[in-house]
Amino acid sequence: MKDLIVKYRLVIKFILTFLLVYGFLSLAYNFYLDASKSSLYYPDYITNLVANQSKNLLENFGYSTQVIPHPNEPSMKLILEGKYLARVIEGCNGMSIIILFVSFIVAFSGKIKTTVLYLLSGCVLLYVVNLLRIVILSIGLYHYPWRKEELHTVIFPAIIYGMVFLLWMFWVNRFSNINK
Repeated sequence: MKDLIVKYRLVIKFILTFLLVYGFLSLAYNFYLDASKSSLYYPDYITNLVANQSKNLLENFGYSTQVIPHPNEPSMKLILEGKYLARVIEGCNGMSIIILFVSFIVAFSGKIKTTVLYLLSGCVLLYVVNLLRIVILSIGLYHYPWRKEELHTVIFPAIIYGMVFLLWMFWVNRFSNINK
C-alpha cells in the first residue's frame, strides 16, 4: 500500500487538492446564493450582472433588448426585438465553470505569481466568453428558433467547455509544476 501511495503521490495530491478547492469554492458559492435570495439584484448579483451585460452587448449589436425579472422563477427574461427568447438562470452566469477552472489550476499550480495571474486572466476570459456565448445564443435563437436544441445543448456548451479545456492544456504544458 505504501509503495502505491509513493508511486502515485502526484496523482493523489492532484485529486485531493482539486476536490478540496472545488468543494470549498462550491460551498462558498452556495452560501453566496443563499444570502442573495432577498437581494436587490434578482435572482442574485452575478446572474443579474451577466443578464444586463448581455443586454448591453446585444444593444451594441443593434438589437432592441430588454432584461426583466421572471415572475415565476429565479431568472431574468431576455427579450430581443420584443420576442421573449431565453431566460438567464444562475447556471448561465459562468460561475460553476470558473470554479471548475480555478480548482484545476490550483491543483496543478505553478509559481505563485504565475498561478495567480493565470487564474485572474483565465477567469476574466471565461467570463467574457460566457457573455459572448449568451449574446450569440440569443441572436441565434432570434434568427434560427428551430435550431434551439442544437444551439443550447450542443454548440454553446462546447464553446465554454472547449475554452476551459484549452486553458487547462495551455496551463499544464506551459506553467504547471507537473513538467518539473
